[in-house]
Amino acid sequence: MSNTYFGANYAFQLNTQKIIEELTKGEILDDLEFLKKIVSELQQNKAFDISGGRIWKLLPEKKSYTLVFQYGQVQEIPADYQVLVESDPKLFELTAQHTLIAQEEDPILRNKGIFIYSMAGVGGYQKVNGKKYFRYILGFNAMEITQEFYTTLGIISSFVSIKLNEFYEEKQQKRIKKDIFTASTIQRNLFPDHKIDFADYKIFGTCIQSGGDANVGGDYFDYFKNLDNEEERLGILIADAASSGLPAAVQAVFLSGAVKMAQVFSPKISNMVSRLNTLVFDAFPSERPISMCYCEFTLSSNRLVQYANAGHVSPIHYRPSENQFQFLEPTGGLLGILRNQKYIVENVRMLPGDILVLYSDGITEAFNAEGKLFGRNRLQEIIKTNNCSNPEQIVYKIIEEVEKFAAAGQYVDDKTLVVVKRLDTK
Repeated sequence: MSNTYFGANYAFQLNTQKIIEELTKGEILDDLEFLKKIVSELQQNKAFDISGGRIWKLLPEKKSYTLVFQYGQVQEIPADYQVLVESDPKLFELTAQHTLIAQEEDPILRNKGIFIYSMAGVGGYQKVNGKKYFRYILGFNAMEITQEFYTTLGIISSFVSIKLNEFYEEKQQKRIKKDIFTASTIQRNLFPDHKIDFADYKIFGTCIQSGGDANVGGDYFDYFKNLDNEEERLGILIADAASSGLPAAVQAVFLSGAVKMAQVFSPKISNMVSRLNTLVFDAFPSERPISMCYCEFTLSSNRLVQYANAGHVSPIHYRPSENQFQFLEPTGGLLGILRNQKYIVENVRMLPGDILVLYSDGITEAFNAEGKLFGRNRLQEIIKTNNCSNPEQIVYKIIEEVEKFAAAGQYVDDKTLVVVKRLDTK
């Protein structure tokens, strides 16, 4: 598949993600009322080809799902209509898939004109006969079932679930500050040393968490030096979990460990990232997705750097000798949205003096008091102006400029930077 396809798919995912994030903002007072609001607003939003929707609630004591809400252009089903979980194996299959599109087999529902249905599981799990089922199922009608529609279901399931999980967690318990501090300490200890050298590359990375030393976040970076294979190589990972707090930190650390394992079993980068996507999907069924970029440096004579970008903000490659910028655009979707996603590998050549900057969106999406973004253009200008500096100096110059820009802003996010520079030996 072409970069054009992945770029369009990433743009669609990102746009859909932002719309769903906006719909799920605000305080939840009741989970069912929240879901009613989501279903009705999705049906009314012209960005989605959704003509109607239903909400089914699991009743563990009755071993069934009951219809609790229907909205839009749908065939009316009797109120409180129930479907036994044992009568439809796809209800259990939904636990693993999160979203499904299938043929309807219930005769009463087929008589209502429902022959193909789509559903997204949300709200965490409850057990029936020892099996896990989603607490709620959202069913949607559409004029046409497309790949974009299926992707939309996955994003809805992910973001609505995390919002509901936050609601349930707030009802059950308060955050324990001591545990958070301990987790923060562990996370800081897992970050690699800032500096690393690899042949004629100088590298410096850092992560500044928005809440200071007593907080945990979803930004992460790591280095993976491999001396076991015939060819010496260095991998650099930068990742950003869309959730926050401890869940985000767990996701980020999980990803780093998964990369180390995946490198052993899937040395091919495209296979490794596809495997990581499946692992994230399976390990974090109710969490938000992760963006990630993985770059691999070798000692090849042409100094090609291979990379796979899973929905992450595009790293910047600057070539001072030609005063040219190149961007390492996404080569696949966000990790954890859909189980089966394909990723391609691209490459960029690093000439002597070239600079590669990997960063999280906390850099370019920092706001000032007027609500303006720091943006990629300002970042490019700093890289260009400071191209003769070493990576550490470039990193801290970027951080300094971002923090001055956003000093009076209301929004603060983690800031992660890794700068790679190939030495000019002339």
